[in-house]
Order: sequence, then C-alpha cells, then structure tokens
Amino acid sequence: MASSSSSGLTFKLHPLVIVNISDHYTRVKAQAQCSSSSAAPGADAPGATPNGGSHPPPPRVFGCVIGIQRGRTVEIFNCFELLYDPITNTLDRAFLEKKQELYKKVFPNFYILGWYSTGSDAQESDMQIHRALMDINESPVYVLLNPSINHAQKDLPVTIFESELHVIDGIPQLIFVRSNYTIETVEAERISVDHVAHLKPSDGGSAATQLAAHLTGTHSAIKMLNSRIRVVHQYLLAMQRGDIPLDNSLLRQVSSLLRRLPAMESEKFQDDFLMEFNDTLLMTYLAMFTNCSSTMNELVDKLNTTYDRHSRRGGRTAFI
Repeated sequence: MASSSSSGLTFKLHPLVIVNISDHYTRVKAQAQCSSSSAAPGADAPGATPNGGSHPPPPRVFGCVIGIQRGRTVEIFNCFELLYDPITNTLDRAFLEKKQELYKKVFPNFYILGWYSTGSDAQESDMQIHRALMDINESPVYVLLNPSINHAQKDLPVTIFESELHVIDGIPQLIFVRSNYTIETVEAERISVDHVAHLKPSDGGSAATQLAAHLTGTHSAIKMLNSRIRVVHQYLLAMQRGDIPLDNSLLRQVSSLLRRLPAMESEKFQDDFLMEFNDTLLMTYLAMFTNCSSTMNELVDKLNTTYDRHSRRGGRTAFI
C-alpha cells in the first residue's frame, strides 16, 4: 500500500453512503449476535472461551458505491449491498448485475464507481474483489469504513483507496493507495444528518428524539395525574354514598388540592389558550394557502405549456 494517490482525482463523498454502510454493518452485526445468543453455549463451540462465552470476529460487509464522474471529479452519491461468499472469497455476480440493472432504471446517470467494505485497514484478500470489479469499472474506488469507535478521533473513520500499478522488486503489482476526499451534501441530506445527530437512546434501547422524549415524559405525568384524580373521585363518591365514614381532615386536603386544579377556568389561562390556538390555526391556514398556491402554479405552468404547443401548431395563443 502506498501512502497517497498520484492520480489527481477529486473525490466527493455524500453522507448517505456513510449512513448506508454503517446501517448495513449494524444489521449484520445484530443478526450475528442474535444467532450466536440463540445457540446453546458450550466449550466445543467455535471461538468459545473457557468460561463458556464466545467472541466471534466482527463481521465484514460488502457492497457497491455508485455516482457520477465528471472529468477528474468523482462524486459518490449512494451505495447498495452485495452478497459475499466467505468460502470462495467472491461476490455474487448475478446479484450484482441484477442490482445494477434495477438502479439504472431509477438513476440512469449513476454508474458503479467501485465497492465498499468495513474494517480497520485494507486486507490482502480485498485486492481479489477489487480485480473482479475491473470489468465493470477499469479503475474502481474502494471505500473502507472502520466501525470501531475511537472517541479521541475527530476525523471520519472512512478511507478511500485507489489502485495503482507499481513496480516492486522488478514485478509490476497492483496496490492500494489512499486518496483525499471531501464531504458533499445537498439540502435533504443536511436535514437527515441533523435529525440523526439529535437521536439518542432511550431506556428501552430504541432511539428517540429530544422532542419525543419530552413529550413522552409529559404524557406519562399527565396520565399519572389523571389516574390519581380518579382515585380521589372514586373515594369521594364512596363517601357520598355512605359506603365509608366521613373524614373531615381528608376532605379539607381534597378541597385544597382541587383549588389548585381548575387553572383552566381562570381568565389568564383562557387568554393564553386562545392566543396559542389562534396562532396554530394561522400557521395551518398559511401552510394550506402555500400548498394551494404551489398547486395552482403547477397547473398554470402546465396550461401555458399546453397552449404554447397548440399555438405553435397554428391554434390559439397562450392561455395566461
């Protein structure tokens, strides 16, 4: 492996590629952990420890990266998964050709630029996969994602390799060389990345936004308050029916509590509630008007296009 590339290519990597690779690795790792935990532990299991546990090696995932190359600029937009056979160390070419055909129907301008994998560094077996993809792209790129977490590292754990032919000990050999890259984003990707950046794990192990966590806590508090008020209400009904004896001290506590609850009947609450309600309705109306205006503009553009074509054939002039 050489330290840096000398091809002069400029690589632009989109965040969607990094998210898809990490998602692919996470799913494969979770499935491997589920399968290993469902198996019966024993000393004869592969990778078993003396204590009966097992530490399987981290899985590697493989896939293709797609994008556009304009001159000396290579822009990687997306990627898709591939089926890998660890016994023969080969990729399923039929699956690759099928995925390539499907992607060409949806994204006709995208081409297979190379492939991706996971690991701390490039391995010797990676060159075999790299050579196998040269019939699709004569100079494929290799995107490597390091899934191990290093809190001291500030750079992205992503490395892009190119392949160059070097003469080593008088023998021409194809080796990997590192290439520099920049992160290129569009508006939709920036919104998605910002949303993912605010995700945090909740107590159940799933991911929830800060707003969802706040609303969940508020809902739980209101639900608990409602249940306790129901208990007090049932107690007062039972006391009114004579099922239980009167307790004047407890009634005074209930009366003091009830004086705190009817905040909705105050004039200040009504003013604040009506103001917030009107603001919400105004925002809803503005969104509806904006949607209607956008739909009307599209309709006008279609009518203009239709009547403009009709006028060029000798018909009427433009409608608007």
